[in-house]
Amino acid sequence: MNIVLIGYRGTGKSEVSSILGKRLGMTCVGMDAEIVRRAACSIPEIVEKEGWTAFRDRESELARDLASQDNIIIDCGGGIIERPENIEALKKSGILFWLKASVNTIVKRIEGCSQRPALTEGKSFTEEIAEVLEVRTPKYKDAAHFEIDTDLMTPEEVAEKIITRWKQG
Repeated sequence: MNIVLIGYRGTGKSEVSSILGKRLGMTCVGMDAEIVRRAACSIPEIVEKEGWTAFRDRESELARDLASQDNIIIDCGGGIIERPENIEALKKSGILFWLKASVNTIVKRIEGCSQRPALTEGKSFTEEIAEVLEVRTPKYKDAAHFEIDTDLMTPEEVAEKIITRWKQG
């Protein structure tokens, strides 16, 4: 059974997956990093050259690949929930944990990050996050087996909560 972390950028997925991997002796796969590795270029370059649809196609292919594996930790990109087939695939072999945080927390955590292109045009950074979260929150909620609010928790505390839930099945 896999541990699958979903949620918006800045909710702690990458750091928590690293802690989980060390504590549980499991391999961690960061989906965004794996897409970059396979494409041999950055996400902004993929989107610029091929568009968001092609990026999402790559993401869906990787979700299917990872869902066929067992006993791994999957750190999903924030948009994994944009396609229901991704969630369907990941649920076949995984327990999905939604790491969530407030807009203010996310802004503080990811300000200055240039790893992803804008998702909306003509909006401030904070407005974009709020707008995208408004659309994605119901999708995250529907996809998740468990929700964890990371606003006031350390990554270690989040990892401990996931380990406890995961061991319970």
